[in-house]
Amino acid sequence: MAEVEIGGATIKGSKLLFVIPLLGTLAGGLWGGFEFYKDYMDMKEAIVEYTAPDMSGFDKRIAIMESRMNEEIDLFKEEMNVLKDEVKLISGVNRDMKIDMKQDVRRIEKIVEDTEQRVKEDSREFEKELKRMEKELDVKVRKALTNPLSAIAK
Repeated sequence: MAEVEIGGATIKGSKLLFVIPLLGTLAGGLWGGFEFYKDYMDMKEAIVEYTAPDMSGFDKRIAIMESRMNEEIDLFKEEMNVLKDEVKLISGVNRDMKIDMKQDVRRIEKIVEDTEQRVKEDSREFEKELKRMEKELDVKVRKALTNPLSAIAK
């Protein structure tokens, strides 16, 4: 059988089957540890050397955009105020026109009522005058018929 002597200890046959994977595991663990340590040191160096990017260009652009937006908002507010004033003006004119129209309608209604009243009075007077004239004519016709000198009587 095969024997291996390590540090004064002799390892025989089947025990080698346990030692070889153990040595491989230890070697792999050490290699992984060294790689991790190397990555850690590289990352540490990158972090120490890191400088933040210059964002002043973005800040300037943002400030310009804010300024433009504020100008646009101010213009919009001014336009809204102008529209609001125009709506108030139109509303006032509309109210005044409505009042004037009501007054005109009342005036026209009064004129119509007065005209109707005069027409009724004139109709009554006309009827009275017509009846008076009818009576007068009737009286004249009777006189004419009763007149002995008239040739119509016989």
